Amino acid sequence: MTQHLWPNPLIEQRADPFILRHTDGYYYFIASVPEYDRLEIRRALTLGELDAAEPAIVWRKPETGAMSALIWAPELHFIDGGWYIYYAAAPSQEIVDGLFQHRMYALECKDANPLTGTWVEKGRIQTPIDSFSLDATWFAHKGKNYYLWAQKDPAIRGNSNLYLAEMENPWTLKGEPVMLTKPELPWETVGFWVNEGPAVIKHGQRIFISYSASATDENYCMGLLWADIEADITDPSQWHKSPQPVFVTSWENKQFGPGHNSFTVSEEGQDVLVYHARNYTEIEGDPLYDPNRHTRIKTFSWNSEGMPEFGIAPADTR
Repeated sequence: MTQHLWPNPLIEQRADPFILRHTDGYYYFIASVPEYDRLEIRRALTLGELDAAEPAIVWRKPETGAMSALIWAPELHFIDGGWYIYYAAAPSQEIVDGLFQHRMYALECKDANPLTGTWVEKGRIQTPIDSFSLDATWFAHKGKNYYLWAQKDPAIRGNSNLYLAEMENPWTLKGEPVMLTKPELPWETVGFWVNEGPAVIKHGQRIFISYSASATDENYCMGLLWADIEADITDPSQWHKSPQPVFVTSWENKQFGPGHNSFTVSEEGQDVLVYHARNYTEIEGDPLYDPNRHTRIKTFSWNSEGMPEFGIAPADTR
C-alpha cells in the first residue's frame, strides 16, 4: 500500500477531529475548537484542502444554562435525509466528584448544505443514568441506527465506559443501552480510568470500534473492539477486546497521545485514520486549555487476518 502523504498536522489546534465524506463529493470537517464555545463546519473536495477551507460557525453556546460551557467533541452525521451534530456541553467549568458535568445534545439541519442551512436544537439525548457523558457517534448496521458514547456509571470505577443503544430517531434512544467496555487494562488506566471517543468501521466479516484510553497526555492511546458482522452487536459477549493498544505515542517521531479518532477514506478509496496528537509533553498550565492537540491523518492497512494495522504516528512535516 502506498502511504499517502498529507501535511502533518493537517489542521492545527483542532482536537477530537471528525471527517465525513458525503455523497455530494465533499469532505466535511468538525472538531473541538480551543475556546470550547462554538460549533463550526468546513468542507473541501479533497482532504488536503480542508486546512484552507473557510469554517462556517453554525452554533454558539448560550451565556447561561445547561449548554453554556465546554463544548466538546462534536460529530457531524447524515442520517435518514438530515444532518445532525452530536456534541457534549456542560453548565459550567466546575468539576464535581472528580468529573466535569457534561451531557450530550443534538442539532438538526434539513437543508442540503449544512454550512449555510438552518440548525435547530433537538435537546439533550437522554440516557438511563444522569451522569457525565460525551463523545457520541452514530452508525447504521443492518437497517438500524445506533448511538455509541462514553459515560460514567457511579457504580463502576473510572471516568467513562462505552455504551451502545439502538435509536428511535436521531435524538432519542430506543431500548436499554448495553455497556461494551470499561477501563480495566493497565494501558487504559494511566492517570485516569477512561474509555472514550469511540469510532466505528466495518471491514470484511467484522465490525470494529476503536476508542481512546487513559489520561489525555502522552499516555493517551487507542484500543480496539470487534465483533462478527452477523453477530448481535447489542450482546456485549459478542465483542472482543484487544489486550494491547493499537495506536500509541511515538517518542521517536515526537507524536504524543494520539487518539480520539474517526475514520474516512482518501480520494483514492484508501482507509484513513483521523486523530489528534501533540508534538510535546511539557504542558504549561491546565492541559484542558493547551490548544495544540492538532488534527492529523494517515492511511492504514489491513492484515491477512482482516485486522487493522494503524502503524506508527508519523512525525510532523510542518
